[in-house]
Amino acid sequence: MSTGLLLLIIVIITGILGYILIEKYTFVEALYMTLITMATVGFGEVHPLSDAGRIFTSLLIIFSFGIFAYVITAFSRYVIDGAFRNYFIDNKVKKRISKLKGHVIVCGYGRNGNQAVVDLIEHKEQVIIIEKEESISERLREETDLLFIHGDATSDEVLGTAQIECAKALITTLPVDADNLFVVLTAHQMNPELKIISRASDESSDVKLKRAGANNVIMPDRIGGQRMAKLVAQPDIVEFLDYLMLMPTREVRLEEVSCENIADYFVERTIRELDIRNVSGANIVGLRTEAGQYIVNPSPDTKLSSNDKLFTIGTPEQIKKLKSILCRNL
Repeated sequence: MSTGLLLLIIVIITGILGYILIEKYTFVEALYMTLITMATVGFGEVHPLSDAGRIFTSLLIIFSFGIFAYVITAFSRYVIDGAFRNYFIDNKVKKRISKLKGHVIVCGYGRNGNQAVVDLIEHKEQVIIIEKEESISERLREETDLLFIHGDATSDEVLGTAQIECAKALITTLPVDADNLFVVLTAHQMNPELKIISRASDESSDVKLKRAGANNVIMPDRIGGQRMAKLVAQPDIVEFLDYLMLMPTREVRLEEVSCENIADYFVERTIRELDIRNVSGANIVGLRTEAGQYIVNPSPDTKLSSNDKLFTIGTPEQIKKLKSILCRNL
């Protein structure tokens, strides 16, 4: 539509200048004559035209009619197709986004991005989607209440609109590894504390993405192959883990519990002294130490520090009770 408006302005200026130079019209007369000629309304001439003026008017009709019709059609489509409505909806969404903190940004709403959003919402996370494809953005606008930005995730401006400085994590699932690399590099520069997870198709992209700032790189093809092999070698274990991981969070879940805010009473005390199972009903199935070491099924004699992270399994109520116990001074 912008191109049509530009051409329309050029034609109007050309018409005004033509009538002024050829017919010696005043500016107002030339403007009036140009507009009625372009609109083909059939009003009479301001003054009788010369032969040169008639030729100029004929050429003006030929060139302007198509442009004028195009602009009118484009404007009508702009209104009828809901562009005004979309504009206001997008602005309303941007205002909601501007108030967010501690949210997760998902770049790309394809198969991987869609599933990531579903799981994040299941875990009560605030999510912002960045999607470049117009058809997908329109579907998000019409069919969901999800927060989204229609734009290119590789753009600094778009990432800024998504409040990347206030976000806690970014997931990029774009189909091209080079685009994911650019998003990771830009996001890491804009927010060095951001947790970044990227999709990759090529194995050689793994190292590059991590060098650019990605904390984790996921390769769907590799994961799919490993899963198929496990279903042959250890089918019951795979099905059990799927049951555990995919079960609705309102029933039973595996959750990470940080000891960052652990009460002083529990620092340097053993898991046995916490008596977690009897007091809360939840179980500690793993632990990540400050050095990044993972301990599976830690011994009851393992001592806790404020820099540890516990991996617990239980119902939401049990895990909530566990968190309250850890943060309570006894």
